[in-house]
Amino acid sequence: MIAAAGLLMILISLGAAATLAVRGINGARTGEVDATRLMQPALILLAAAVAAFFLLELAIVAHDYSIKYVANTTSNATPFIFLLASGWAALEGSIVLWGLLLAVFTWLVVRRVKAGDRMGAGAAGIMGVVAVFWFGLMATFANPFEVCTRAAQVGCASSSWFPFAEALAPLDGRGPNPLLQNHILMAVHPPLLYVGYVGFTVPFAYAMSALWLRQTGSRWLDVTHRWTLISWTFLTTGILLGAWWSYEVLGWGGYWAWDPVENAAFLPWLVATAFIHSAVVQRKRGMLQAWNIVLVISTFALTILGTFLTRSGVIFSVHSFTQSAVGPVLLVFLGLVVVGGFGLFAVRADVVGSAPRLDSLASREGVFLANNLLLTLFAFTVLLGTMLPLLVEGFTGNQVTVGRPFFDKAAIPLSFALLLAMGIGPVTPYRSARGDLMWERLRSGIVAGLAAGVAAIAFDVRSIPVVIVVVLAGFVISTILRHYFMRVAAVNRPGDNWIKSAGRVLAKEPGYWGGQISHLGLALVAVAIATSSALAVRQSVELEVGGSAVVDDYCVTYQGPFSRAEPNRIVEGAEVLLLRSDCATTIRSMEPRVHRYPNSTQAVATPDVRTGLVDDVYLSLSGLTERGTLILEVFVFPLMWVLWFGGLVTAAGGVFALRARRRSSQRADDVVTAA
Repeated sequence: MIAAAGLLMILISLGAAATLAVRGINGARTGEVDATRLMQPALILLAAAVAAFFLLELAIVAHDYSIKYVANTTSNATPFIFLLASGWAALEGSIVLWGLLLAVFTWLVVRRVKAGDRMGAGAAGIMGVVAVFWFGLMATFANPFEVCTRAAQVGCASSSWFPFAEALAPLDGRGPNPLLQNHILMAVHPPLLYVGYVGFTVPFAYAMSALWLRQTGSRWLDVTHRWTLISWTFLTTGILLGAWWSYEVLGWGGYWAWDPVENAAFLPWLVATAFIHSAVVQRKRGMLQAWNIVLVISTFALTILGTFLTRSGVIFSVHSFTQSAVGPVLLVFLGLVVVGGFGLFAVRADVVGSAPRLDSLASREGVFLANNLLLTLFAFTVLLGTMLPLLVEGFTGNQVTVGRPFFDKAAIPLSFALLLAMGIGPVTPYRSARGDLMWERLRSGIVAGLAAGVAAIAFDVRSIPVVIVVVLAGFVISTILRHYFMRVAAVNRPGDNWIKSAGRVLAKEPGYWGGQISHLGLALVAVAIATSSALAVRQSVELEVGGSAVVDDYCVTYQGPFSRAEPNRIVEGAEVLLLRSDCATTIRSMEPRVHRYPNSTQAVATPDVRTGLVDDVYLSLSGLTERGTLILEVFVFPLMWVLWFGGLVTAAGGVFALRARRRSSQRADDVVTAA
């Protein structure tokens, strides 16, 4: 019954999405926008999508192995939190969550459409079209409610799309991929990414609607910038937690490997970041209208590309799913988005081609433009490195590899330039900047940055790239802080409380200062990436029981192996004592280990990490020899906590900036109502 009810909800969602698409596009075309007639299918879409997701989770929690998805992604031994996470841990379930989030965003958009709002109606119609694709995909090639018709020893061997087919459920399921039930972040990281991905549908829909209706100006930016910030913030947090998950789970000692699916999340983040900056220029000066349309189309297209890379099986990655029929369908949809979006842009080029010209490159607009070009070049480089192996193999049959050295060589100089722009841009006036004014605003930051570089050298940092990053990050941080305290001093009246004055400055321009908070976070992230990459110590040691080895400023002593059974896995590992380099002062006991899960031959090496203010000590079990010798990988990463803290600060800047966008969105609604 769950299978039949779930498929019915998907079909209802598909019908509601189609109805919304027709009504929205027709209302935008004729100008006869009836908000109630738009809200009806949006509510049905939301209710049916919620019901479909609930039914899938119900089947998972109830261990209903008559449903293929449940039989192949869960087991009797799967802990409850990972049972819930199984609802989006595999192909079909992740698309159900995608559809649910899209239904939520669609409903939120439609409820703001007022009578006579042609742009809003058009956006609702376009979101309906997008929803038709995703729910159509669920109803055909990615049906999460397929019935298991032949059981394997564990899991389902064959299935039927027909919900009333005769079911034959196995006694136990295969269970989740071991990597996807090895850390609690698996339950958090993917949904955050999905919110980021799906949320970019809103600015895309409004941009296409405005372009189609020839509505120039920045109203579509006023309406959607809040959604852009929400999506960017969730995507930022999702990428951060994904890096943390990789660091804590995979055991190779890193957090970013330029994996194709990591890149697939990074690409829309880069382009969306460029869009957020250029949108400021259009809202302030009416410039970069065409460029903003290009960035919005590109961001949405890159979310579809990321989905294709993750779910098509065309790449090998710890993130990707197995080969399926969904890949070609996603590729066709991506083609339609690119051709349709840029085709409409070409047809309506006259609408967005009459924006004001740049007065001077030495202005905030000029710095923002340079920032945009750098971010776009960064995105193009990552896209080229990610897709080139696939394109070469697809057209020639030859296999080529684009590895980390390529990405690092491209990313390092671009990151330097972006850091420089982050320091200069916020304090540069619009229209034109005088040299003496810029020197006054930047000189203290330059001095502070150089002082930070000297301090790094004094602490025996001999890596030139690290010193450059420290100088640039010091410049960015000190310039922003100086600018902030100068603003506070300007509004602080005699007898005022300094803290209240500081709060007033933030409250007056939350959008601007939210951006500066994010810049501070990114400067910290840059320092952490540089130090943890260039200054890390990596050493493999081989120890007998009772043996010790000194690595950097630490000593590791092998105390012996251990093995224990947990409800859902077998844990085998080594007890290792971490001490100071004198091998006499104990810091803590650590347990690098291997997890073995039932119904899976894949063992997961799980590191143990000791985090400190100065550095992290990271122990990964490489192996145990027949004679009982431990082979241990020991890593010492400086300032790792700064990476996680800086990432959270970056995301917090997006959250803070939302305060300003709420007021902007309300003003846009008032304009529509008055019209």
